[in-house]
Amino acid sequence: MVTGKIKFALWLTPEGKTLVEDHYRADNCRSQSEYIEKAICFYSGYLDAQKAEQYLPRVLAQMLDAKLDLLGNRIGRLLFKAAVEQNMANHILAADTDIDDATLERLRGRSVREVRETNGQISFKDDLHFQRSV
Repeated sequence: MVTGKIKFALWLTPEGKTLVEDHYRADNCRSQSEYIEKAICFYSGYLDAQKAEQYLPRVLAQMLDAKLDLLGNRIGRLLFKAAVEQNMANHILAADTDIDDATLERLRGRSVREVRETNGQISFKDDLHFQRSV
């Protein structure tokens, strides 16, 4: 005999009994009782979800936190790689450039303004045209 389960009388309509008999194997249940128990759990979860104002926000917050953590980690790795590439380009450019500190500071100020005004949409071609016109 199965332990941990309770036996009791269950009254079903003939249509309900037919539904159980027709579907319990399709759900990979070993018995009709297992199918009925899974159906009870499913429907109970459905009813609980109707009053889940406190439960769902917590679950959604946990899910969003996990997804945002993954996204943050990915963006962090991509920004690190971009910073390494930018640093390499800076070293190459600095090795071949003869520029005084005052000009460098004016260029930094201009760069900050351009980035703010264009929301970071700066192209090398635009900068090249500007430098050639100076």
